[in-house]
Amino acid sequence: MSKPRLFIHLRDPELAEKLLQSPAVRQFVIIKSSDSSAWSEQLQQQECDLAVIESDECDNDDYQRLLVSKILTEIDFIFISSGTPNELLDTLMRRGAGYHFRAPLDFGSVIDTLQDFYQQLSTERKQVKATSSELDQFGMLVGSSKPMLKLYRTIRKVAITEANVLIVGESGAGKELVANTLHLASLRADKPFVAINCGALSPELIDSELFGHIKGAFTGAHRDHQGVFAQAEGGTLFLDEITEMPIEQQVKLLRVLENGEYRPVGSDKTFTANVRIAAATNRDPMHAIAEDMLREDLYFRLAQFPVAVPSLRDRDEDIIGLAQHFLAYRNVQEQQSKQFSAEAQTLIATHSWPGNVRELKHAVERAYILADNTIEPEHLLLDEPHIDANDDSVADAIPTGVRLDELEKAAILRTLAKNGGNKTDTAQQLGVSVKTLYNKLEKYQLER
Repeated sequence: MSKPRLFIHLRDPELAEKLLQSPAVRQFVIIKSSDSSAWSEQLQQQECDLAVIESDECDNDDYQRLLVSKILTEIDFIFISSGTPNELLDTLMRRGAGYHFRAPLDFGSVIDTLQDFYQQLSTERKQVKATSSELDQFGMLVGSSKPMLKLYRTIRKVAITEANVLIVGESGAGKELVANTLHLASLRADKPFVAINCGALSPELIDSELFGHIKGAFTGAHRDHQGVFAQAEGGTLFLDEITEMPIEQQVKLLRVLENGEYRPVGSDKTFTANVRIAAATNRDPMHAIAEDMLREDLYFRLAQFPVAVPSLRDRDEDIIGLAQHFLAYRNVQEQQSKQFSAEAQTLIATHSWPGNVRELKHAVERAYILADNTIEPEHLLLDEPHIDANDDSVADAIPTGVRLDELEKAAILRTLAKNGGNKTDTAQQLGVSVKTLYNKLEKYQLER
């Protein structure tokens, strides 16, 4: 079994000498940076697992390269700096880069962190070698690519704490699975995991959904109702699509996070919340704050520990394995032995998968239904042409003389079906809020 590889870029010769003499560091295969090119460019050309970077004010170009490169999802970083504020470095930390040690440096903490990483990386390499024919699994997550192994390490670190977690990732990347895995790896695993979609909360009933109500609190309150804070008592509360909650309602959530207390609607009794909060969004939190979709004070309460979920294109070595995983699951369920043809596997490997793992899973399930024994490319239904909403051909394709509400209903039905029933993605593609989509579904009685 090969050793984990450590990339080192240190400007202080004394610190470099001290670090290289450490037994914790000598366990790694060490790759030193050179003066031939920027350290961020060297990192992209090297095969490594961890990087120790002594940074200063001239590193902004390197930070920019990391922010747009795949390597940020693949390896962990230990940054050592003078402590001077740097917005780009802060952004890297929010994106889950790793650790940032500031001067005056606690050298012992750096060594302990390196030893921690060595043990985790060594364990992962043993597991990958032992199960080379299958994807690794951690909790509800499946994958053996570097981005996924990094995600597993991150979840292990934060799971045993009580820190609130903000999970950021594209639609379909598996944010709820990350939250569920976080719960399973925590000390609250034997308590409830409760998930709620914030975009589907009615502004009029948001207090009741979050905190509950007592019988007679308002018209239609025919019995007592437990809110999600009570339902998740002792466990984990997952707030999905937090940026879709109306911003004027977010203050109600903030109050509970600040003082830990809430009161059911119509009750004069105050309860203390004992839940761990995991929130998620498919938007960049900083952009959401700038666009008044997320309160900045709520963000800092939720993002005690940010977790970035890689997109499927950032973990492309997992794609075929995931497709085989979903197919094997269906084969077991249906007691069948269907398989992919070589051509179908090629199509799966080369498709861009903009809908991430969810799109891949739905494609495999559709193909499973359509195929007899062997899944061919045509069964995957991936060759539909993309329609640009700004293209004149869209207008040409719309039939004349059809009622507007029928056109709207058809658009909702087709988009919802294409997204496998996912309302968040459907609302995004139709250019409406999730709440508006729910209203339309109710209007056309399409909820089922």
